This record gives sequence, C-alpha cells and structure tokens, in this order.
Amino acid sequence: MSKSSFVGLLKSLWQLFSKPARIATGALLGMGFIGGILFWGGFNWGMEATNTEEFCSGCHAPIVIEIQPTIHYTNRSGVRAICSDCHVPHAWTDKIVRKVQASKELVMHLLGTIDTPEKFEARRKHLAEREWHRLKENDSLECRNCHDFEFMDFTEQGVRAVNMHSTSLASGEKTCIDCHKGIAHSLPDMSGVEGWQ
Repeated sequence: MSKSSFVGLLKSLWQLFSKPARIATGALLGMGFIGGILFWGGFNWGMEATNTEEFCSGCHAPIVIEIQPTIHYTNRSGVRAICSDCHVPHAWTDKIVRKVQASKELVMHLLGTIDTPEKFEARRKHLAEREWHRLKENDSLECRNCHDFEFMDFTEQGVRAVNMHSTSLASGEKTCIDCHKGIAHSLPDMSGVEGWQ
C-alpha cells in the first residue's frame, strides 16, 4: 500500500467516524452492547464463583469442616445450606453490598491475618461478633431467606421456642441471631458476650 493510498484510507475513516454516520453510530452502539454483555457476564460469573463452598474454604477451611455434622449441612430432607446461603444476601443489591464488604476479608486473608488454623482460632471471637452484628443489623435476612417466620408452625415447636418466637421475635424485639448464635458453627469463648449465659 502506497503512502497516498494509506493517507486516503485514513481520511475516509476519519470522515466516517467524524460525522454522525449511521454505520459509525451503529458500530459504536454494537460495540457498547457487546462490551456490556461481556462485562455483565463476567461480573455475574465472578459473583457466582465467589459464592461457592470451594471458594469459601480457601480461607475458611476449619469452618467448612465444622459445619458438616450440623443440620444445615446433612439432614433427612437432603437440603444443604452452603456458606453463601447464610453469609451472602440473596437479593441482588444486598449481595453487591456484602461482596464489597467481603473484599476487605480477602485482603486480610492475603495479608496473612487468618491464613492458619491457629490464627483463625485466635480471631474467631472477633469474626463471630462482627458477623452477629451484621445479622442483627439486617434482621437476620439470610436466615429468613429459608426460615420464614410467617409460615412457622408453632404446634411443631417446643414450648420454649413457641414462647420466644411468639413474643420477642414477633414483636421485633429480637431477631434470629440473638438466640441462635453458633447454630452451625462452634462458638468462640463467650465470656463477655452481651446477653449470653
């Protein structure tokens, strides 16, 4: 290609893209649409990839092992809750907020804050209290994704559960996490935890 034909080609391309030509607008919209689909697909893939038990166990292996004998992991109905079912909200906007919060946890793991079982145990109480606070603040949203208070059959519950559910929980005075700390995990040393006997 000669220099003059190359310059001519550049001029033609400049004219095509410098005016609001249909082809230029169409190409721009097409590239934006394809780029948007690729971004959205990659973003959602990343969101789902970080919601797997395998991903969580990369940093929280002791927790994933300790949940296995609980009713949330193994039960007669075959329904299994994995980490993200209890620790990541299901609603999209709430999930985004939680993922942004969790990015700090990834940084802390990469810095070596909880990269060994011993370090994890040393910080277990702090981590548990932070999670309990989060669940208290959002009215145990993740619990309520599966355990809907409106559909609880009080006739199938023990006397103590009926008393608590029909008073404190129904009035909004308490939420699930107030009474069900350690429902699926080993509790840390609970001395000094408010409201714990």
